[in-house]
Amino acid sequence: MPQSMSQSSIPVFVTGLNALSAVLDKAEAFVAAKKIDPTQFLHSRLAPDMFDFTRQVQVVSDQARRGAARLAGVEPPSYEDNETSFAELKARLAKTLAYLKSLDAKAIDAAADRDITIPIGGGNTGRMKGSDYLNHYLLPNYYFHLTTAYDLARHAGVQIGKRDFLGAIPLTRL
Repeated sequence: MPQSMSQSSIPVFVTGLNALSAVLDKAEAFVAAKKIDPTQFLHSRLAPDMFDFTRQVQVVSDQARRGAARLAGVEPPSYEDNETSFAELKARLAKTLAYLKSLDAKAIDAAADRDITIPIGGGNTGRMKGSDYLNHYLLPNYYFHLTTAYDLARHAGVQIGKRDFLGAIPLTRL
């Protein structure tokens, strides 16, 4: 049986958001242990023209929340981008997780052949089939910002590895 749209999206988002929340815990502990100003860490970036750590976390949340809502054919809740602490970022991720659990899997599954309209910048919109949206736009964008947040934490010295990025994956030992 082929994997459904909901199976290909919601568990991916849940695992990544939980993993990112755990990375935030480690980053917060690292900042406290090293006596680093948390604001300095939260505003760190790899290049001057890229989003800082806080914005990367916000965008991970946005991609999961807005993307899943588009697939479900519903309007997502709006979140203000006003987080200034690890606790506030963790609360945003928790709120996103709760929202994802409220979505109708059957509505998401029905999105495969439905047109999804997305903003593409400059006030313009684009359209693609739900399966293309999930596989070629939503998941790559989600992973891009998830990976960048992870990389920023690792670059700052937080002791995290691949298992921290992968989170709790369903694995059966042989």
